[in-house]
Amino acid sequence: MGIFSKKNKEEKPVKTKSTFGTSLVNIFSRTTLDEQAWQEIEDTLIMADVGIKTTQEIVQELKNNPTLRGAHSAEEGKEVLRNQLIDFLETGDRSLNISASPSVLMMVGINGTGKTTTVGKLAHKLVKAGNKCVLGAADTFRAAASQQLQTWGQRSSVPVVTGPENSEPSAVAFNAVQEGLAVGAKVVIIDTAGRLHTKAGLMDELGKVKRVIEKHATVTETLLVIDATTGQNGLIQARVFTEAVEVTGIVLTKLDGSAKGGIVIAVQRELKVPVKFVGIGEGIDDLIEFNAEDFVDGLLT
Repeated sequence: MGIFSKKNKEEKPVKTKSTFGTSLVNIFSRTTLDEQAWQEIEDTLIMADVGIKTTQEIVQELKNNPTLRGAHSAEEGKEVLRNQLIDFLETGDRSLNISASPSVLMMVGINGTGKTTTVGKLAHKLVKAGNKCVLGAADTFRAAASQQLQTWGQRSSVPVVTGPENSEPSAVAFNAVQEGLAVGAKVVIIDTAGRLHTKAGLMDELGKVKRVIEKHATVTETLLVIDATTGQNGLIQARVFTEAVEVTGIVLTKLDGSAKGGIVIAVQRELKVPVKFVGIGEGIDDLIEFNAEDFVDGLLT
C-alpha cells in the first residue's frame, strides 16, 4: 500500500515505501519500550524531518499512553502509534475554498519548490472537476516561469495571462482577474514570484498583489508551496512566508514517502496551517488531496 492513495478509479495508486514508518513499526512492535527504545524513536523522528520540538511533543504523548507504559502486543503498539500520528496531523480544514466567483488562489513560495508546476497541476485538477479557470503569470522576474505556465495552460486548455519580463506583478494579477471576470471563470490562480529576499520586501510585494486583486475579486486561498526534500530548511523558509502573508494551506511537493515523511507533521504542527495537497510525481495528475489517515496508514504499512 502506498502512502498516498488516489481516489479516482481511473488512476493507479501510488506505491511508496517509508523507511521512516518501517523503523517506527519495528520499535513499537517490541513488547516493552525501555529508554534505549525511546531514544531510537526520537532519533528516527528527527531523522525523518519531524523536527526537535515536535518530536519531543510526540514522544512525551506516547510515553504518557497507558498501553505503552506496560507490556503490550505488536498490534497494540502499532495502533497507539497510528492514532498518535493521526492526531498530530489533524490541523484545520483541508478543503479548497472556491466559494467566491471568481475565487482567486495565490500561490507563494521560493523558487525551485515546484510552484509553477503546482499551479498547472491544480488548474488541471479544477478543470477536470468542471471549473473554468484562468492563470496569471505574476512571476514576471523569471521569463522561464511565464513560459512554463503557458505550457501547463495549453495542456489543460486554460488561458494564461502574462506580462512583459520585469513588469509589475500586481498588474498581471489585475489583468488575470479581469480576464477571469470576462470569461466567467470560477477560479483564477496567480503564480507569484519566489524570491526570498528581505521579509519586508516579500510582504510589500505579495501584499500589493493581494490588495490589487481584492479590489475586484476575493482571494479565498493563499497556498504555500514547500519542497519536502529540503526538510528543515524548507520549514525555515516557510516561516518567512507565513509571517509575511496569511497562508491558508500548504502544498508539499516532491514527497515520495521514502525517508522524509515527517516533514508533513512538522509543517502542520509548527506552522499551524493544514497541508491541503501533496505533489507525488511529475505527471499532470500527480497532485492529490492530503488525507491524514491515508498518509499514516501508508506510512506504517
